[in-house]
Amino acid sequence: MLRFVARPRNCGVVAVRSEDKRGTELTRPERLGILGGTFDPVHLGHLIIAEELKFRLDLDHVLFLPSRRPPHKTMQEISPNADRMTMLELAIAGNPHFGISTVDMHREGLSFTSDSLAIIRDEHPETDLFFLMGQDSLRDLPRWHEPNLIAERAHLGVALRPGVEVDVEAILRAVPAARGNLQMIPVPLIQISSREIRRRVYHGEPITYQVPHAVEAHIRKVGLYVPQ
Repeated sequence: MLRFVARPRNCGVVAVRSEDKRGTELTRPERLGILGGTFDPVHLGHLIIAEELKFRLDLDHVLFLPSRRPPHKTMQEISPNADRMTMLELAIAGNPHFGISTVDMHREGLSFTSDSLAIIRDEHPETDLFFLMGQDSLRDLPRWHEPNLIAERAHLGVALRPGVEVDVEAILRAVPAARGNLQMIPVPLIQISSREIRRRVYHGEPITYQVPHAVEAHIRKVGLYVPQ
């Protein structure tokens, strides 16, 4: 089993070692998926994407990378970091293949993906990194901060999403480092979004079976997303 431990230097979560079922250390590089997001809240769609891409891309583990200050949501109110971290911990509890990276949570400034991957790459020089995203994020990739560096620092694993159209060739022209480094993966069609969950809680509508039970319990306990 691979263990996740925190390094005091940047408080990120790092992989230590991986073994196969016979206890023999694997000879291929560790394949580590990175799934970024605000996770406000984390929901079953996030977990399904993480599990499906882990399987389809033959990843050893997936790290959820919660953003402290997402650059595309500077005008949006975001739940406290502690609550978002707690919900993530509750959501992935019991899955030995999932972990959380606090790289973004413990540094100032906007949470640019290219910077986060540079830190994780520095911590894992022998690891194959895979940055996981939805098809809608791929569509917006050319407008991200330093998109070529993102594609240089990690393979791109993209979950296909219903109703989203992307001109992949246009993306590759705008982000040439992604050419030959991009895999599009079909996933079960789950139309759940954090925005819709926040809206439903605000209006007193049910969210049961859209988020893990423990996450719903935390939302209710601390009163997230309700009118103030």
